[in-house]
Amino acid sequence: MDTKEKMKNSERIIPAKEHIYLDGPKSRTYELGFAFHVLWQFLKGFRTLHFVGPCVTVFGSARFKEDHIFYKQAEEFGRRIASLGFTTMTGGGPGIMEAANRGAFEAGGESVGCNIKLPFEQHYNKYLTAAVTLDHFFVRKVLLVKYSYAFIIMPGGFGTMDEFFETVTLMQTKTITQFPIVLFGTEFYKELMTAIESMAAKGTISKEDLDLVLLTDDMDEAMQHISHYITTNYKIKRRWRIPWLFEKR
Repeated sequence: MDTKEKMKNSERIIPAKEHIYLDGPKSRTYELGFAFHVLWQFLKGFRTLHFVGPCVTVFGSARFKEDHIFYKQAEEFGRRIASLGFTTMTGGGPGIMEAANRGAFEAGGESVGCNIKLPFEQHYNKYLTAAVTLDHFFVRKVLLVKYSYAFIIMPGGFGTMDEFFETVTLMQTKTITQFPIVLFGTEFYKELMTAIESMAAKGTISKEDLDLVLLTDDMDEAMQHISHYITTNYKIKRRWRIPWLFEKR
């Protein structure tokens, strides 16, 4: 079989995927329309979240049910975040996200979600005071980071790891301020931390980068770590229409 015939066969077995935006170049009209769609997604997010106040973002799996220990711990984090006067932000879905939102909501705090359209797992939880639904993960991740002053990484899967590593990379490269990152669950994350320590030992990251993350099972330690950073670096001011405005000292 010659090369031309192989190419023809390949073309026959690869279906067109016009609905997928990462499948190579398209017409300039299509690309312009996609750019405007992404811009609209950002504007929708900015409009929804502009007045929610400073947030602590909680990441974690959508698959844990309410009788699971991780769900209960995330719920307690939501309550404690609310007691500090912060807004609890999550991906807006079930599992850990629902638990953190629930804890904040039932404690009378602000509770927001950046939801994503998925064919499975993801749907709004009922403990949100504000929410936005997005089409693209990269838009969602920007919003989850943009409004947050600290990050709590509960046990999770690929999505949680994506969010964790993107956040810590932004801090490592000083693209964003080095806000506290709490990796909660020493047993769950021990192999991950071993791998990260191995990176430092082999020189692919700096040893100082290990200081970007606090690994703990102690909720008091986690909240103290977050609270100490914020009270040391920020002051709270009242402003019209905005419950809390944090300004860099």
